[in-house]
Amino acid sequence: MGRFHRHTDGTVHEHEHPDVRHDVGDHTGYRESGTVRVEVLENLLAENDRVAAANRLDLERAGVRCVNLMSSPGAGKTTLLRRTITALSGTLQLGVLEGDIATSLDADELASLGAPVSLVNTSAGFGGECHLDAVMVRSGLGRLALSDLDLLVVENVGNLVCPAEFDVGEDARAMVYAVTEGEEKPLKYPVMFRAADVIVVNKVDLLPHLDFRMDRFLGHLRDVNPHARVIHASARTGEGVDEWCAWLLHVHGTPTQRG
Repeated sequence: MGRFHRHTDGTVHEHEHPDVRHDVGDHTGYRESGTVRVEVLENLLAENDRVAAANRLDLERAGVRCVNLMSSPGAGKTTLLRRTITALSGTLQLGVLEGDIATSLDADELASLGAPVSLVNTSAGFGGECHLDAVMVRSGLGRLALSDLDLLVVENVGNLVCPAEFDVGEDARAMVYAVTEGEEKPLKYPVMFRAADVIVVNKVDLLPHLDFRMDRFLGHLRDVNPHARVIHASARTGEGVDEWCAWLLHVHGTPTQRG
């Protein structure tokens, strides 16, 4: 699904740019089935958005705000969530909807800290779906007592492309990016960097050991998404976790009075 570009009105098509020709949504090579493929894709995306709207309504009715947390594999999402659960304990009730292709390793780790966790494995897909979509998230929501939660974090499947293309019913999107991934990633994978409201630049404790220029990375990021908030952090040492938690509290807003 990551090759296709979708607009807010649901249309999917090819784009021509002055310098680079992208094969985004280009089905001209499929002479007999190209039109059918585009139509199927449009239908799938429309259905996803319909279910995402239903997820958003259910969360809103329960007084729960939702953050879609995305990253490549190994960037540090789960380690950051471990810190987050501990830091926000007693302030608000945080739940996690954990997306992984296989295993319950991360879900078990987070649940051991006392957070309500719902696991969604995507291995039933074509070798394992590389993202969560709204339908998968809806199935996971059914295993959570939403009325007991204040904030839900959807820990998406580790992937730098597809998760950003699917609305799952979230109120905000966050991305964890590790400095070990390289300075050029915003330019090579612009969809996710462009979609994020906040980018947690993780593993900054490793900077003395890396040939990495933060100014160059930030310049690339601003070229792609000049409005994203940037939080410099180390989930391992705890640096930046307070700022990240403050952002989550801002997303949550005034705690909902529960009857």
